[in-house]
Amino acid sequence: MGGKGTVSIFAAILGLGLAPATFGQQLLSRDSLSNSTCLQSINTSVPGQLGKGCDHQAVQELARSGQAFTENQLGVESALVLGPKRTIRDARKWFEKAARQGYAPAEVNLAVLYINGWGVERNYGAAFYWLKTAADQGNARAHTNLGILYMNGWGVRKDYEEALSHFRFAAERGETGAMVNLGFLSDAGFGLPQGKAAAVNWYRLAAEQGDALAQNNLADMYLRGEGVAQNDTLAREWFEKAAEQGNTGAQIKLGYMWASGRAGNPDLETAYAWILAASLVGDARGDGYLPSLEKQLDAEQLTRAKEKAKTLRAKSQHAIPELAFLR
Repeated sequence: MGGKGTVSIFAAILGLGLAPATFGQQLLSRDSLSNSTCLQSINTSVPGQLGKGCDHQAVQELARSGQAFTENQLGVESALVLGPKRTIRDARKWFEKAARQGYAPAEVNLAVLYINGWGVERNYGAAFYWLKTAADQGNARAHTNLGILYMNGWGVRKDYEEALSHFRFAAERGETGAMVNLGFLSDAGFGLPQGKAAAVNWYRLAAEQGDALAQNNLADMYLRGEGVAQNDTLAREWFEKAAEQGNTGAQIKLGYMWASGRAGNPDLETAYAWILAASLVGDARGDGYLPSLEKQLDAEQLTRAKEKAKTLRAKSQHAIPELAFLR
């Protein structure tokens, strides 16, 4: 399937490029909050210890008793709208209760709400205050998010050196989101000399720990041959890992690779399925290429591709979201 024209049709997809990590890159998956493992009933004899089974009522009762850990748990549950009649505004209330008791994860979560304007007016100043409070306690995620504020100049002056300081602190403590940002800054040469090889090293560290954005960025480096020897096989493998986790950029790039023959023999049916999967969850960057692919597929192939895209979309809905909350 496919032809010589396919490569030129998809050449623009290479322009998707790399991306920095967003707030709370390593977040809880929706599956981790399902009935099997979500906010499990808490053993009151050992604060913060999870027991067997999921008991939303127990979580709520303990939160109302003023336990900061449980208040934060109920905030997470409310933010993901898993419980009955729970909203993002309820999440803000519970996060704030726990944050005012000095519970660092809740301070980070409350800051995330202020940054995104979820359940509250967007307020970078308030976000900075709560992140700084958590960072002063040594919370690595808070340092990652403070780095993002400084990197983008949100509520503070843009300061790459300050951003790097926070990212390095968090990366040394295992924060993959910070590693991705260190890779991004190294790749772009923001705040430090441009270094493609250094970027690859940071992306690889995070990718090997399962970070989808790092996997996507590492794959892109292999695809382009930047900072590492060009290798389509490794590019495809890393794009696949990221795409299976719901990273839509990786899904679109993987579609490009299958359409152009860089993932193996050209397979336009698979290419269409991956790009459509990204489109179905709201990433329209590959939409312009779908009509051309449709023209090259027969009715049976198109039906199979659409069904596969729906299956891939379902997986994406249970993948690690762009932003999650600390427990």
